[in-house]
Amino acid sequence: MDRILEPEVMDTWEESVAYDGMDFNDINTAFANDAIAIASNHPILVLDAGTGPGRIPLIMAQMRPKWKFVAVDLAESMLEIARQNLQKVLNQTANQKTNLQEQIRFELVDVKNLPYHDGEFDLIVSNSLIHHLPEPSTFFEEIKRVLKPNGAIFIRDLFRPANMETLNALVDSIGSEYDLHQKQLFRDSLHAALSINEVKILIDEAGLENVDIYQNSDRHWTAKRS
Repeated sequence: MDRILEPEVMDTWEESVAYDGMDFNDINTAFANDAIAIASNHPILVLDAGTGPGRIPLIMAQMRPKWKFVAVDLAESMLEIARQNLQKVLNQTANQKTNLQEQIRFELVDVKNLPYHDGEFDLIVSNSLIHHLPEPSTFFEEIKRVLKPNGAIFIRDLFRPANMETLNALVDSIGSEYDLHQKQLFRDSLHAALSINEVKILIDEAGLENVDIYQNSDRHWTAKRS
């Protein structure tokens, strides 16, 4: 099945709200747990590329209070929701000692042209970004540049189904709690996703070595280097 691109930036308020309204809590928590497992508990600097509504760095920061996060996105509406989500967590933890505001910076940044120094980050994470990029190769090249030598990588995204029958079954599987617009967003994302073999080729071409690339669910691939 051929790749059909979707818009790179989800930057209408309605689309951002619809995306944030989808229940990804289990997926986000699993991602956070898997990501923190590959790096030390010592203070490190983490880049979250394509943070969207910011839920993953919020989960990770509470698990790893010594870590600092730069969470970037190209959609201002997503970043506004991310800041709101940060404030909600702060309100919920008002009676607890927390430094989330010092831990996480949300920044409007194009992941294909990162404004950071070479070798600046200890760990780069990214969830559900790659399928938005028309030319993902530039992102993988930027990862290699801004990551410290032998720095850790944890990237997860959808992979493109082999045929329409599988795609339709995946869309049908997400349940009645999602409205028609949310289901269409999921369908478009599956169409725009890469195959696992395409991901392997891009990572190899970017010169990122010792990255383990594998299918971790019926719809997701993971690229990991610890």
